[in-house]
Amino acid sequence: MSGGKYYEELMIGDVYNHLPGRTVTETDNLLFTTLTHNTQSLHLDEEYSKGTIHGGRIVNSLFTLSFVVGVGVAELTEGTTLGNLGFEETTFPAPVRIGDTLRAETEIVGKRESKSRAGTGIVWFEQRGYNQHGELVVKTKRAGLMLKKPSTSK
Repeated sequence: MSGGKYYEELMIGDVYNHLPGRTVTETDNLLFTTLTHNTQSLHLDEEYSKGTIHGGRIVNSLFTLSFVVGVGVAELTEGTTLGNLGFEETTFPAPVRIGDTLRAETEIVGKRESKSRAGTGIVWFEQRGYNQHGELVVKTKRAGLMLKKPSTSK
């Protein structure tokens, strides 16, 4: 079942504001960090983190990236993508802290028909995440292999 958009429906310059937002919890950070075997003390040890430039724990940046990419799946790519082709640029301009509320948006920044796979095209998505203060906390550009609309001719 398709909930996403086909290649032809994704227009360069379109911006999608995704719902729901997400308030990051202690459990989110702890589970994601331990599931990925990331033992970085900045995410797990409050006392250690107090002595850093952050003044306390910060949320695992890959959790933040995963939220920003994942929250738009139902609207943009569910049932219409054949896969993520890669990330070209990813930056984390500000840290996320436990208790921050994240929101995300996706802008279509490029597209072209696939040269090797009939019935598909490549779309470049710029996905941005903001905290509750409107501060940019993550920006990534990635490419996805998208299906074209099925032929309706009989």
